[in-house]
Amino acid sequence: MTGTKAPGNGAGLLAGKVALLMGAGRGIGASAARLFAREGAAVVLAARTESELADVVGEIRDGGGTADYVLADLTDGGSIQAAVENVIRLHARLDVALNNGGISIPHTPMVNATEQKFDLVTSVNYRGLFLSMTAEIRAIRATAGSGAIVNVSSVGSLRGAPGLGPYAATKRAVNSLTETAAVEYGPEGIRVNAIAPGTTMTGVIRQWADDEPAAVERLNTLTPLRRAAEPDEIAEAAAWLLSDRASFVTGVCLPVDGGLRA
Repeated sequence: MTGTKAPGNGAGLLAGKVALLMGAGRGIGASAARLFAREGAAVVLAARTESELADVVGEIRDGGGTADYVLADLTDGGSIQAAVENVIRLHARLDVALNNGGISIPHTPMVNATEQKFDLVTSVNYRGLFLSMTAEIRAIRATAGSGAIVNVSSVGSLRGAPGLGPYAATKRAVNSLTETAAVEYGPEGIRVNAIAPGTTMTGVIRQWADDEPAAVERLNTLTPLRRAAEPDEIAEAAAWLLSDRASFVTGVCLPVDGGLRA
């Protein structure tokens, strides 16, 4: 873990807020960390790979932002709780959180999916997110008092997803957890939303595009904007939902998919 500076008070969409980002070593999470810092938040990044976290934190600090990292394993509830407690130790409060951590498994019809792969994707994408979100809610209640959480779902959760059965099911579970948390904690001033990205050019998708270019091209053809998103574009939607400008938005699963679900 690195040292820290005090949260900044400059102008920005998330000015003065303390933000925890789970799964922030690369892809959407790393892009969100950079964006949130530019928008004035003091960011704490969490993931399993320290070298990736250190690189992103270094970039943010070099740009004048406030950033730290903590190690967290979404398959380990104690690790998740420790990460949240470290945010409180660093900044004395938690205002907003992005739960981006998750994994995919090889595309295959459901009857070919192994029990091991099913258990793995469930433990990270469903159980890990549940433990992260509940720990964050407890921390927000105990410190800032009110705040916001965004969970990263998938456009695959919104319909049948051939070849992605176990993965898509975990993301549909994320949508349900999001809606329930929004209802339970809205009266306390804690907003909980989800975003459902479409095809996004993360490292995983870039590798898929190299291995099966026709598959990604087909998705782009089905997308009205005729292209995939960059991680920064997904991060922008999350930043808005976490900001005070979305103060009357909760319980939503927002597709950020270039119109794929239209």
